[in-house]
Amino acid sequence: MLTLQKTNGILLPFCKRKQKQSTEIVSIPMGNRSVDDLLNKEWLLTNVRGGYASSTIIGCNTRRYHGLLIGPLNPPANRIMALANCLEMVILNGRTFNLSTFEFSDKFAPEGFGYIKQFHQDIGVHFDYQLDKLELTKSIYLLHDTDVVALVYDFTSVAEPAEFVLRPFIGLRNFHALQKSYAPLCSISRDDGLLIRHDAPESCELFLSCPSMNFEKDRQWWFNFVYRNDRERGQDFTEDLWTPGFFKCRIDSPTKIVLWAKLSSHRNSEQSIDTGIEAIGEELLRHQANIITAAKTKDDKFRKLCLAADQFIAKRQITNVPNANNSEIRERTTILAGFPWFADWGRDTFVALPGLLLSFGRFDEAKLVLMSFAEAADDGLIPNRFDDNSDTAYFNSIDASLWFIIAAFQYLNATSDSKTFTQNLLPVIRWIIDSYQQGSHFGIGCCPDGLISGGNHKTQLTWMDAKYGGVAFTPRYGKVVEINALWINCLWLLGQFYAGRGTSKDNTLRVGIPRNIDNAKHYEAMASKASASFRELFWNESKGYLNDCILPDGSVDASLRPNQIFAVSLPYSPLPADKQCRIVDAVQENLLTPYGLRTLATSDSRYKGTYTGPQQQRDEAYHQGTVWPYLMGPFVEAYLKVNNFSRKSKSEAAEFIKPLMQHLTEDGCLGQIAEIFDGDTPHNPKGCFAQAWSVAELIRAYLLINS
Repeated sequence: MLTLQKTNGILLPFCKRKQKQSTEIVSIPMGNRSVDDLLNKEWLLTNVRGGYASSTIIGCNTRRYHGLLIGPLNPPANRIMALANCLEMVILNGRTFNLSTFEFSDKFAPEGFGYIKQFHQDIGVHFDYQLDKLELTKSIYLLHDTDVVALVYDFTSVAEPAEFVLRPFIGLRNFHALQKSYAPLCSISRDDGLLIRHDAPESCELFLSCPSMNFEKDRQWWFNFVYRNDRERGQDFTEDLWTPGFFKCRIDSPTKIVLWAKLSSHRNSEQSIDTGIEAIGEELLRHQANIITAAKTKDDKFRKLCLAADQFIAKRQITNVPNANNSEIRERTTILAGFPWFADWGRDTFVALPGLLLSFGRFDEAKLVLMSFAEAADDGLIPNRFDDNSDTAYFNSIDASLWFIIAAFQYLNATSDSKTFTQNLLPVIRWIIDSYQQGSHFGIGCCPDGLISGGNHKTQLTWMDAKYGGVAFTPRYGKVVEINALWINCLWLLGQFYAGRGTSKDNTLRVGIPRNIDNAKHYEAMASKASASFRELFWNESKGYLNDCILPDGSVDASLRPNQIFAVSLPYSPLPADKQCRIVDAVQENLLTPYGLRTLATSDSRYKGTYTGPQQQRDEAYHQGTVWPYLMGPFVEAYLKVNNFSRKSKSEAAEFIKPLMQHLTEDGCLGQIAEIFDGDTPHNPKGCFAQAWSVAELIRAYLLINS
């Protein structure tokens, strides 16, 4: 049996038969920190459905994507911000202590953050409050496989009787939108709780249950909550929230109160919550322990990085319709690109898959990720992304398909699962190569020189894909440097595969794969031709590094960008060793920052050092100087490679990633790595506060350094 024990102010689950404690991700004493500092620190809990809970470490929501329960109606898509926040009050000797903090246009009201002594995060998040003659810990737990959140109020020291009041604020709106007071919300009181509905067709409902408190109906709209992060991003930033009433009880002695919240669609409504807080703690603790065990390390920082990795692994529900009268829903593992707003993107998925899954032996999940994207392929292209509200796939990418091939071979090398590879993945790989060679959508095709070209000045097919008002701010088209580095690697991998050779350091023969010498010669000849053309076209001797693009008219874009690092970091470089070294030197000198690589050199007139303001302004800076942490992975790999993985180079590379390892638990979203950072110092974290490939490539870099 599992119970919840109060230890040093933290709510920690443990088994009576064998005591265990959860791994603490972060612990922050409040002290005399400024409100702005506190509001810049966020927390995140996720579940396998793509649902999450998130806010700041003082519980004040600063963006529309914050909330105590955000869940998907069509996992992981169509996410609903269901329970926004709660007003919590303790009435003691006629004095009211407001524990909550909300921001309005001209003030914080109430200002409950002043009563918080400490914030902690482990399998949940915990706020320790100190009041006159009363202490309590508020804990938030998100269930692993259902959209249920538990708010636990553990009154640990009660010197005098008090009243506790808990008023929930309801959103029940798409998590990209904002709620307004004309929304058709209603509530129905039941013996086992409160059912709250949004009366739109095919909408959803929220079930609230607090068995130890009495509910009093008091329906109200509260107006103009301010979300400062949205204001900074040039978006609408005020919201109205509805409350059906409040829960109330008397506190005479140490006790524990649990408020449950569950999100369901109208067509899949289950109003009861068939679990207890002990069972939740046990499940979450077991899941965390499994991740820590798979990490196989005693390094506390790396363990926390591994826990961060798990937050992006989710299940996608795929609907098959065999005939008009029948449909089937299947689940496939997927990787969410980032929280709070991204779903699953092909490019991000396959860059992240080795670090998030293969590094920890999560091979079955890696296989399902690969197969789900393979099954969604169309006309020889892997989806660039899936829709936020449906299963619809979009294909506007030139590199997602190539990254899929790289990841598929990494899966084969890690698992020796030749059956899955040959039956499920190889046909799609061949289809992609053939489509690129013969010509595909968006002008993608193989030129007479063996290199890949695609796109035009209006498209955004590479990862530098910012576009606003019909303007692509980094219109990288024609022959693009990393696209052709990927293409060459895909061809060599296929050639080596059919020759019966692996890509590991010892070049071991593949088990169970029959050789096909004709195919091997075919793909190796293509790779050799493309490599020779790459060296001729992309190397810029006067600059000492690679051109970024060769435009269709033959002109050169010689912008100093980080994309060329892949021509060194990928297994098969088309360049001789001396040129690889010069590329690494140029990137290190001009683009390397403590948090990743800048997307453009500061000497370039187009350089933008700060990512802020309205969307157009942000998109202009997105790939014109903004720092991307995920690029630290290929940079470290390239740096180690040109230095023969020497002990000295590993020691130096460890210093490169040290600031990112500190960022993990010190700023931004605690326990996570941000999507981007400003190009200018102090390199503030921006964009998604938790990004899959940022975490994955930091994991890969760490493992390369410590191998």
